[in-house]
Formats: sequence, structure tokens, C-alpha cells
Amino acid sequence: MNTKYYDIDDIIMEEETVSVIFQKTASGVGIDPSSEKDFIETGSKVELPFWLAHELQMRQAVSVNIPSCFDKTTRLEIQADSAGVDLRSRCPFFYEFGCKIAPVVGDRTIGFLLLSAFKSRYKEILTKAHSVAFAAGSKFWSILTKEEINLYETAQSEMASFKKWRMGGPRFQIASVLGKKRKSTE
Repeated sequence: MNTKYYDIDDIIMEEETVSVIFQKTASGVGIDPSSEKDFIETGSKVELPFWLAHELQMRQAVSVNIPSCFDKTTRLEIQADSAGVDLRSRCPFFYEFGCKIAPVVGDRTIGFLLLSAFKSRYKEILTKAHSVAFAAGSKFWSILTKEEINLYETAQSEMASFKKWRMGGPRFQIASVLGKKRKSTE
């Protein structure tokens, strides 16, 4: 069983729409409710949720196109100034979706794009998370993906814990094993 089967973020991420081209005629699908036809012809271009597109692609019924959030424009913007790129508006789960879509579309460069974007944004996220003067409601917060927000919140929480410890929290904790006495061997 998939370990992320009950993960709500994974379910939402797989609802991201992708463009597909049908390789086979499909009847009785009713994908477009406004259409009078109940079938899709070969070569038709349709927007489908990722989970459905992936299943149809595994059955060789469709070919999946690279989503617009990984297009050339996004790549150029990330190369120029990744910290200022609004990845959330393009895809709220940019990194995880990229990891799932790359093998489906067969584009190895998506992995390099994800790594490049994450490495350059990681430092900025941690710097702002550790800065006391930085307010969470700023413009920077609004461009972060869900994964980056989790990283930001974790960094803030850990910094608060560290400061609490440093200001007089318990310095050392005795391991529970050390408090137990040994049975005598006599």
C-alpha cells in the first residue's frame, strides 16, 4: 500500500491538472460535461488531473505533456532569481509534483530544475525564518510552496526552542536508563 494514501497534501497535489493527448479513441468517458459527444477521438488534447493522466498513460491511452509550471519561462526565472519567483501560484506542491511528473513525461531536466530551485531558495527561507524582524505576512511568505512553508515553520519552531533552551531551559537531561539501578548479581 502506498504510504501516502491517506496524506491530504498528496491527494491535493495529485489533483493538479496536466495536459494530455489521447493516443486511442475513448468512448463513454464523459470528461467534458458541456460536450454533446460521449467519446474522445485520437489526438484530442484534454486537461486531466494528474492521478487520472498517470493511470491512462500507464495504459498507453494518453501521452502527458510537461505542465506549464515546469516550462521554459519558469526555468529562466528560476535561473535569474529563484528567491523572487512565485512558485506557489504556479503549483502549490512544486517540488513533490515535479518529482512525480518527471518520470511520467520522461524529462530528466525537471529533476535538475527542482534541485536548483530548492538549493537557492533554501538558504533564503532559513535566513528569513531565523530573523526576528521578519514578519510572516510579508510578500516572501506568499510565494512559498507548501513544502517551503513547512520548512519555514519548522525552522522557526526550532529556533524558538533553541532560544528557550539557551535562556535557561534545562541544560542537560538525564537519560532514563541512568536513573535505573542494576539488580545485584549476588
